[in-house]
Amino acid sequence: MGEKDAILISKELKKNYGKLVAVDGVSLEIQPGQCVGLLGPNGAGKSTFIGMVYGATPRSGGELSVFGLDPQTNSRDIKKRVGVVTQEDCLDEAMTVQENMSMFARFSGVPSHEIERRVRKLLEFMALDHKRDASIRALSGGMKRRLVFVRALLAQPELIILDEPTTGLDPAVRHLLWEKVLELKEAGTTILLTTHYMDEAERLCERLIIMDQGKIREDAPPRELIERHCPGYVAHFRNREVGNTLHHYLSEHPEGVVYEDSAGVGVRGPDLPWISAMVSKIETAPEVVRPANLEDVFLKITGRGLGSHA
Repeated sequence: MGEKDAILISKELKKNYGKLVAVDGVSLEIQPGQCVGLLGPNGAGKSTFIGMVYGATPRSGGELSVFGLDPQTNSRDIKKRVGVVTQEDCLDEAMTVQENMSMFARFSGVPSHEIERRVRKLLEFMALDHKRDASIRALSGGMKRRLVFVRALLAQPELIILDEPTTGLDPAVRHLLWEKVLELKEAGTTILLTTHYMDEAERLCERLIIMDQGKIREDAPPRELIERHCPGYVAHFRNREVGNTLHHYLSEHPEGVVYEDSAGVGVRGPDLPWISAMVSKIETAPEVVRPANLEDVFLKITGRGLGSHA
């Protein structure tokens, strides 16, 4: 597929708020049927980029096209073809589930004769059909998030934007939503996902874009990012005092890397025998030994954790 087939194209896209540069020359393409993860620390520019995609935020420079349309002049036409799962639920708590979804279906331009059938079908899809007549106040937080998915799907969108869709949810609800996103992906829906969960990004996305300080730092499949930036294994220690010992060991074995995170100190080596020899030499048992993952990639590229404000 080429540029003419792309669902979304940005070229040197910029957004300034006075002297603050929120998005700084972002160029990317998203092809039909892709599930693309947009990752970055808080303040990286992800939400600003998404706001420009569906016309809520005017750009300061560059080019942006969604379905071949400019969001600044054709936002209404674009919104008809885009479903958004926002960070906030924004449901009318004075209404029932059915009333909420019927109201949003009308706002989304769903034909009157289609509304009841489509709402019923989507409530079943999100395992909420038994709550059709319940008030929004009676729903758990997880149910409300699932209902926001229903709302986003009412107009049968070609592009779905998931803006941190599972933040704060328990693991069971997160996994249920992952299953539904994978079903949408298999059906050919194009998905743009922002998340603070690396396991979520790796499970759902075939391509990850890492942003930091308004710029794209990386754009590649998850496994390729790991192999490129952080091949090997990691030993992690809760005791930060072991850090000096690790640095001394690595002065003689420079193929390893020491880093600190919020949970302690880690050292990454090229393979398990290297990790085993290091542990034997420093005579301190790590809390865990694991293959390097996307968290390690993210920390290396940005120097920060995914949820960091710093």
